[in-house]
Amino acid sequence: MSEAVLRHPVLPVVYDTARWPGRVLHAFDHGIMVLLLVAVGTMVGVVSAQVLLRYGFNLSIDWADEISRLAFVWSIFLAIPLGVRQGAHIGIDIVVLKLPVPVQTGLRRIAAALSAALMLAIAWASWGVAAEQWDELMATLDWSVGWFIAPVGIGALLSGLHLVRIAIEGPPLAVAGGAE
Repeated sequence: MSEAVLRHPVLPVVYDTARWPGRVLHAFDHGIMVLLLVAVGTMVGVVSAQVLLRYGFNLSIDWADEISRLAFVWSIFLAIPLGVRQGAHIGIDIVVLKLPVPVQTGLRRIAAALSAALMLAIAWASWGVAAEQWDELMATLDWSVGWFIAPVGIGALLSGLHLVRIAIEGPPLAVAGGAE
């Protein structure tokens, strides 16, 4: 894979997109990126408008707290799979790095498989919780409180799919955005 592809300014390609599973995951990642940008933009816009109205005009938007909190929850849980896909989340690998490379790769694949199972279980459970709470409405909006749980399921499902990919193909081709 060329360096130009890995240095994509927004969403670096860190796995094989030549076959259909990679292309589908990459398309999901782009969709998640768009939803993430909408959520963050909504959060910033609503909070900024609320601050301006409250301190500039002594007015308030009654639904601003719920919308900004909802946008925050969506932005957090949609961002998680984008970190999982490229191995950017924090991990303690001080012992693993001292092992031979084939052993490191094997341990990373096993950890990814176990993590994928947990993420898929979280996705399944969160959809059940969202369905149970779907009839309950938010205090200031006629929206279901299930919308607070839905991003947990979406983020866990996509994270699980990325972890399955890592368990099958191995760790990402390059770690983008690392701290070092």
